Amino acid sequence: MGRAPLAGFFVAARAHAASIGVYNFYRMAERGHFVDLWGSQGNWRVRRPCWPAHEWPSLRGVCPLGLLVLLALGGAQTRKAAAGSSPAAAASSPTLVPAGTLLYLRLETPVGTTSSRLFQPVSAEVIRQVWSASSAAGAMPQVVIPVGAKVRGVIQALIPSSNPSDRAEIMLRFDRLELPGRSPEPIVGHLKEVENARETVQAGGMIVGVLSGEMPVSLLQSALAKLSKAHPQAGGDLQSADRQWLGQSDTSISYPAGTDLVYALDQPLPVEGHFPSAFSPSLPEGLEASVLAALAAAPQRVSSKTGTPGDPINLVFIASQEQIQTAFRLAGWSPAEKINHQSLWDAARAMISDQGYHQAPLSDLYLFGRPEDLAFEKMLNTMAKRHHIRLWRSGSRAPDGRDIWLGASTHDDGIDIHPGVISHAIAPDLDDERSKVGADMGATRTVAAEQLVTPAHPLSRGLTATGGTWKTDGRILVIDFKTASRTLASGQAR
Repeated sequence: MGRAPLAGFFVAARAHAASIGVYNFYRMAERGHFVDLWGSQGNWRVRRPCWPAHEWPSLRGVCPLGLLVLLALGGAQTRKAAAGSSPAAAASSPTLVPAGTLLYLRLETPVGTTSSRLFQPVSAEVIRQVWSASSAAGAMPQVVIPVGAKVRGVIQALIPSSNPSDRAEIMLRFDRLELPGRSPEPIVGHLKEVENARETVQAGGMIVGVLSGEMPVSLLQSALAKLSKAHPQAGGDLQSADRQWLGQSDTSISYPAGTDLVYALDQPLPVEGHFPSAFSPSLPEGLEASVLAALAAAPQRVSSKTGTPGDPINLVFIASQEQIQTAFRLAGWSPAEKINHQSLWDAARAMISDQGYHQAPLSDLYLFGRPEDLAFEKMLNTMAKRHHIRLWRSGSRAPDGRDIWLGASTHDDGIDIHPGVISHAIAPDLDDERSKVGADMGATRTVAAEQLVTPAHPLSRGLTATGGTWKTDGRILVIDFKTASRTLASGQAR
């Protein structure tokens, strides 16, 4: 191997380790999943397993240790090459999106540990626009990364679960950003969160699956197996029913297109120019006054059937029922089923199997003395986590005659079990969920304007109807949907 190819090897290997973290780099190799680097004329890429682990078990650990030594030895060459180059002076001063900025993405490529392949291309769409900071005196923030921008990359690591004590793992590495009408920009960052997933995301971006023994269905099946030994007839019948209705636990990682991701920039990102906002940050003249009047005439909090105060009103929609239903469908939310025998059974089965149930029923909450008129939710692969919102017609109208709807939205992030209560636990910060709903609606391009308003007597904290805590800055997000005339005007402007 000549000096130039060797330098290429060091650069590629060090970049690979940096992108997935040295620990994950070593661990993939130790488990026999690491792939060696090869190429010609200094163009290196990952190719194949270093060795069949089942043939040479005595060598496990040698290849990864050797590679880590090579990475250390190659550092001097990499630093020397870097020192010998200097970036050209920028022709203009681009906006610098700082490290730590979060990009909210929606997966376009289905991925999974049993359905995908290593280095398969993946893409996602930006669903929350990113604004510049107001650095200059009097300068207004501008959209520097718009809704609809694309991020692309590959599946950097893929480790299927091979036995019940082995966790599936997968890493998505996004390395370029495509802005409308611009050349692709390289980005450096890591996946921070898969929204509403039962899996966890490590600090370096590796997604780590659950174990079979951690799933409720496995605990139930274990109990039934013990019962079957003690009482063969009854236990056998129950085990048969269990297999028919609950199936077997599945610990593989599988995310469909439409899965929401959060990606964090690890390095600043220079962006040239700016883009139009997906919606106006200000309501039309007269609408804010109508909204504040509707809020003043309505209860500030919803309540349970017995009258226990619960979640605060934190959203207002100016739209028809059809517009609301269309927007939530476009955003990947589902209408909640009404509570009945079948929906309760389906919810219980999903809970025990640790699976998603995208139309799971919501318990009724009350405003104006009646349950919600509409309810929507967004779930992934576990019943324990979901975004959800309830909406009520307020009886008030906007100046143009459209309905004003009041909404209460919270994020379920676990199961709350305490004396007398088995319910979902909610994330206490309701402002995060308010932002989530606003961003999802804005990404559908059916919204004309979004603006935060402060009611006469803003709330700051309280308890849900089941005893969970919540907090808020007291502001309410008003989402004004496009009318036919504004939809036409928007299309002509584009």
